[in-house]
Amino acid sequence: MSKRNYDSEFCGSLPLHHINQIQPYGYLLVLSRDNLEIIQASENVSDLFGKDVAEVIGLSLNDFIGKTESEVIRDKFLKPVEGKIPVNLTLNANNSNIEYIALIHAKPEYLIVEIEKLSVKSSFTELYQSIKFIMSEINAADTITDICQRSVSSLKNLAGFDRVLMYQFDADWNGTVIAEDKEGNMEPYVGLKFPASDIPKQARALYLKNPFRLIPNREDKPVRIYPIINPLTNSFIDLTDCNLRSVAGVHLEYMQNMGIKASMSIRIICNGVLWGLISCHHKEPKYLSYEMCSVFELLSELISSKITSVLYQQQFQYKTSLWDKKRSVLEGIYSSNNFFTDLVNKDEELLALFESTGVAVVYNGKVHLHGVTPDIEEIKHLVFWLQHKNLTEVYAETNLSAAFELASGYVANASGLLTIPMGNKNEDFLLFFRSEVQTTVSWGGDPGKAISFEADGKKYHPRNSFSIWQETVKETSLPWSGELIEVAESIRTFIFEYSTKYIYS
Repeated sequence: MSKRNYDSEFCGSLPLHHINQIQPYGYLLVLSRDNLEIIQASENVSDLFGKDVAEVIGLSLNDFIGKTESEVIRDKFLKPVEGKIPVNLTLNANNSNIEYIALIHAKPEYLIVEIEKLSVKSSFTELYQSIKFIMSEINAADTITDICQRSVSSLKNLAGFDRVLMYQFDADWNGTVIAEDKEGNMEPYVGLKFPASDIPKQARALYLKNPFRLIPNREDKPVRIYPIINPLTNSFIDLTDCNLRSVAGVHLEYMQNMGIKASMSIRIICNGVLWGLISCHHKEPKYLSYEMCSVFELLSELISSKITSVLYQQQFQYKTSLWDKKRSVLEGIYSSNNFFTDLVNKDEELLALFESTGVAVVYNGKVHLHGVTPDIEEIKHLVFWLQHKNLTEVYAETNLSAAFELASGYVANASGLLTIPMGNKNEDFLLFFRSEVQTTVSWGGDPGKAISFEADGKKYHPRNSFSIWQETVKETSLPWSGELIEVAESIRTFIFEYSTKYIYS
């Protein structure tokens, strides 16, 4: 079986940010910017104000908070502010003053206010000490594996989840569990791969905007927002940035199938791209205070920075090695004034540079083969196919037989192809081959059954089994790295410029 894509276009198109409901561990208000009039609210605000939500609409938040707090909101959020800013609010309602933590989002048309009860405060020293110990532990790591394992163990110890694991996304957005710390009676997931449809593109996009996602209890009933339509925008309220945003039913069912009631995920960002997720599971409901969530957010930045730093160092060393090898290949390549001979004499160095198992030099009707390659006739058919692609840049495949049917006859020798077009005649090529590498992938459940629809074609369910399901991937080579593609492109440009000037002129 060749490589398959397990991302889900259907799940990736669901409007998660327009769900119009929140989780009940907090309250949501939508305020006009000028006088803090409440124009929308979650239906549970009756707990805050002692009034039905319909009675709350049209009132001003100023009626329930002190003058100083009112001035802070007015002055600080007069203009749109990036992100969500925490503010302490003391609400005067039901003949009592209760202190809350409020997250305020300043939008162009309105303010969104997420309100949570203020937890018992830890001392700054105690909290900072915990953070410093974890930072020290993570900073002491010098490999990606070590960073990830120290991170999940530290977060498990900090918050007491039953399981904490690290996913790393691949190029197709499947996530492999590369580190895990768990209670002994839980099934291990480390080493398992989970399909991209488990965290579809819409959810991945939300992680770029939100550092963490907390679901304290999957059995909680969501709370609706009233009125349904925002009167300023005449549409559903956009809850993209909201921590309280409710959870899609299919994800709650997914959690049930995993045997967990609470979860928290924090993002790992490298160079502006979602590199992975740290996922926390708990068998019973588990609420984390905003204070603890903020610690997780801070550690997300630290872990992301540390992983990015190590990856950058590894990539720098790798690129330096490649460019040194490239320099060796190009040195004196035209010394004999016979371009074909010069390339042929460098065939072993070319193999080493591109980490390939075979190379073909196709130039002026002549073909030179070195290493493990298709035969001459097969090369000619391959070149004919490449000529019809009118390549103007480097072309790479890791599953050549899927793109070029005739390649199915030599997948063992050439499942991977890297093509460098030479010159401007669309006749000459440097072809690098990689042999087939058959791999067995252990999935957490059958990825082909990640989603199942009912007979009506509308209701759907996630898979209900996470038992190991193995898939053997054939007719595929090791991937060509971005650094190798970059080197290949620089060689293509160099040869094109030289040949245009000296050979084809």
